[in-house]
Amino acid sequence: MTIEVALVISIISVVFGIWSGVTNIKRNEKNDTKADATELTTVIVKLENIGNDISEIKNDMRNVKDDMKDLNVRLVKMEQQVKVLNKTVFKDGASHE
Repeated sequence: MTIEVALVISIISVVFGIWSGVTNIKRNEKNDTKADATELTTVIVKLENIGNDISEIKNDMRNVKDDMKDLNVRLVKMEQQVKVLNKTVFKDGASHE
């Protein structure tokens, strides 16, 4: 009788231990899955932000290129006007002497 009670208690303890272990494993797995999903979401959001920033930088660079083209055209016009003015001034100055 004593051996039977000890055997029953041992079996109950083993079953409870196994049940406890399986429950903990499942709980840990759920927590790990949630943590992985949270980290993945954070990474995705950061990548989207980086992508948006890159798009803004590209747009800014296009604007800078357009501004540089406009400035180049203005510079060429100014150089032409200076040449014309120089010819006029030197031509007029030489004729007055």
